[in-house]
Amino acid sequence: MNIATKLSACTLGLVTVFGAAYGVGQLAGPVRTADSASSTDAAHSAGHDTGSGATDTPRLPGGLLVSDWGYTLTGVPAPAGEFAFRIIGPDGQPVTRFDVAHDKRMHLIVARRDLSGFRHVHPEMAADGTWRVASPLSGPGSWRAFADFTPSGAAALTLGLDVAVPGDFRPRALPAPAPTAEVDDYRVRLDGTLTPGRTSELTLTVDRNGQPVTDLAPYLGAYGHLVALRAGDLAYLHVHPDGEPGDGRTPAGPEITFYADVPSAGTYRLYLDFQHGGAVRTAEFTLTAGPPTGPAPAGTPGGGATPDQPAPTATAGAEPPGHGEPGHGHD
Repeated sequence: MNIATKLSACTLGLVTVFGAAYGVGQLAGPVRTADSASSTDAAHSAGHDTGSGATDTPRLPGGLLVSDWGYTLTGVPAPAGEFAFRIIGPDGQPVTRFDVAHDKRMHLIVARRDLSGFRHVHPEMAADGTWRVASPLSGPGSWRAFADFTPSGAAALTLGLDVAVPGDFRPRALPAPAPTAEVDDYRVRLDGTLTPGRTSELTLTVDRNGQPVTDLAPYLGAYGHLVALRAGDLAYLHVHPDGEPGDGRTPAGPEITFYADVPSAGTYRLYLDFQHGGAVRTAEFTLTAGPPTGPAPAGTPGGGATPDQPAPTATAGAEPPGHGEPGHGHD
């Protein structure tokens, strides 16, 4: 093949790729197929614990892949004001059977690349496997969309898709850490640290107008729902709460406790969804994780803060415009 022919073939390939991405956002992140890693790694690739025990294969945080273990997140053209996508299965066909997890078959989380926007919504699936929802992309910029789901008969996955929204957008710096966050007339205090390589206990305490909130309503099977995103690559961590409503031991506030495993040192943005007074609100925090990555010292199960480690910090809802967006809606 001569040089001109090679260049022509390359150009045609690029046109095909960008043409397919036009109008539905661009797919980003590495693609891994089922035959490129071990089955043990598959169970952990999305950062979900399957209870299968320890593995020598490093866990890959969720949301970094657009395609993993034969499942692919693909955008679908949609009318203005709507967001649509499908999960394509190992057989090349749209997946239509999903297990319920945290009260829903599909969780769609979106965040701008600079973490200045966040939404957590729950699309509805049509018979052909297309998920649709009123667009959660609230303004221009480069967004990352995360589909958090469990195909029936398979392991839980979180796949990520980049979506570009045209318009005038200027990235903002991530708010500095602070111990409390405010949204509407609620204040949330965060206690705890993030330590790489160890399970970190985080306790969030909710009050309203200075009074402890003791009647939180269940939301997605818990009194709070926490998502963490790593600044930079937006690795997605779905943090699990301690206890559940109706178990006879978990109070409905003011404290909500979570356990988080972060894969590395760095800066993380945390989003707490909680329901009270008939509405779901989101409190946002910035935490810096580090430095240990090895086993916890003897006598400290799960690890935790070391004596010389700085206190945990979080960001308040009173951020520069574009951050926090207090009181945003949920579906």
